[in-house]
Amino acid sequence: MDNAPEGVDPNVPNVARMYDYFLDGKDNFAADRAAAEQILQTFPHTKEGARANRAFLRRAVRHLVDQGVRQIVDLGAGLPTQGNTHEIAPEARVVYVDYDSVVCVHGRALLARRDNVDFLQADVREPEALLDKLGTMVNFEQPVAFLMLAILHFIPDDDAYDVVTRLREASAPGSYLVISHAVDSTPDTTPQALEIYRKATAALNLRTRDEVLRFFEGYELAEPGLTYPNGWRPEDPDAPGNGITFGYVGVGRKP
Repeated sequence: MDNAPEGVDPNVPNVARMYDYFLDGKDNFAADRAAAEQILQTFPHTKEGARANRAFLRRAVRHLVDQGVRQIVDLGAGLPTQGNTHEIAPEARVVYVDYDSVVCVHGRALLARRDNVDFLQADVREPEALLDKLGTMVNFEQPVAFLMLAILHFIPDDDAYDVVTRLREASAPGSYLVISHAVDSTPDTTPQALEIYRKATAALNLRTRDEVLRFFEGYELAEPGLTYPNGWRPEDPDAPGNGITFGYVGVGRKP
């Protein structure tokens, strides 16, 4: 992008725009690209991981639609570009949520006016305020799917588990939780990546497989359970890279 929307500072690296860069998107600035390239120097497969995460989103959302879900809340959504939720589930009510005012300004500019799609500025770490705002946009007496893709590893432990619990309590039976979460797979170089994200708009909190699985307490995990992104119901099980672990993903249904 050459021009920033009003209220957007292009000089501070933003994790949402860095993610857009990893997806080969165009909604990013020089500062985002520079920080992203630093990550790529340490983790050369980050772009591949981002694409795997986005492919998982597409498959998971199609699964939700097949199960009859017509309300989807995409938490920590970042920029709604590169094949995002409203494009995969055009008949569903979709609410994108992000706490970052920069992302919200940018996101609304990208969405413009679309039926059944809103972009809400709210902080997932404040679940009561979040649910209060969402109450005017979705019907919590009907099933709703909460997408938390690549967001929980930006929230400290106590807050993260409390948030997921509160969302589960507020949702009706038949609601869903969809998670993707990064893991600490290269401990020798991870501190370098953590430092880069500290200088951006959100710090990184990595967890083990068991710690990620804990988020699904009170949910029934859909097959194949908690697995790596390319391993969750792949369209081509024999495709190259399907055994590579970039993190863990899962889809849970509230009974």
